Amino acid sequence: MSAIVTGGGSGIGRCIAHELAALGARVALVGRKMEKLEAAAKEIAQAGGSATCHSCDIREEDRVRETVAAIVAGFGHIDFLVNNAGGQFAAPLEAISAKGWDTVVRNNLTGGFLVARECYTQSMKAAAKAGNPGAIVNIIADMWAGMPGMGHSGAARAGMLNFTETASLEWAPIRVNAVAPGWIASSGMDHYPEAMRDHIRALPKKVPAGRLGTESEVSAAVVFLLSPAAAFISGSCLRVDGAVPNAKRVWDHPIARGKTPAFDGFHLAQLPKILRD
Repeated sequence: MSAIVTGGGSGIGRCIAHELAALGARVALVGRKMEKLEAAAKEIAQAGGSATCHSCDIREEDRVRETVAAIVAGFGHIDFLVNNAGGQFAAPLEAISAKGWDTVVRNNLTGGFLVARECYTQSMKAAAKAGNPGAIVNIIADMWAGMPGMGHSGAARAGMLNFTETASLEWAPIRVNAVAPGWIASSGMDHYPEAMRDHIRALPKKVPAGRLGTESEVSAAVVFLLSPAAAFISGSCLRVDGAVPNAKRVWDHPIARGKTPAFDGFHLAQLPKILRD
């Protein structure tokens, strides 16, 4: 069993890579910063798993093609792809330049498409014809009702959901699904400017579940969709968001009257610095 995890060197991707390796998969970690990938691969090896590292900017078509080819050559085939890499910056629409918009869309939409297309054409298509269809999970975001302050990312994530739905038909019987994390306590939160500190720390009060999500909860959703237990699920999106999109403004009701118990299944998880007292 072999899997590619983009953005596998940190945050949610690192957690997913650990879980897949713990379940016996050979994992290819793909990302721009080799030092992060190597650190995650070392952790996985120390836990008894196996991971290779591949430096790649998923926005560059030729580099994606070369990287997937190298992984296929090393593994022989690709069973699973987790399209996790992405990123954005906070800004109102009026302040986003064409370059800034294009950078985020290429990162969160075009790059995911390129990786998925190459996995399909170089390995998964032939495997499906041979009776061994694989599975793809695209990580998007809670972009329902828009993403004020991150409109570039919201547009790209919505596009990725539509791509997921299209690919589930065109590439069947390969299963293609999406996971939409909400506000997750992950290292990505530390990349936002200090001015957002109070906003981020106040987010749990807006979650019906009463807290932020964990990396493990996203990883568990991904692994389920890759597993045989989800064999009849394709073209779908699994939200992992504590019911935030269901907190309607027209409904005068306490957002949270308590907390749901958190699932902390990742032994190396660390609370983001911005959330520490």
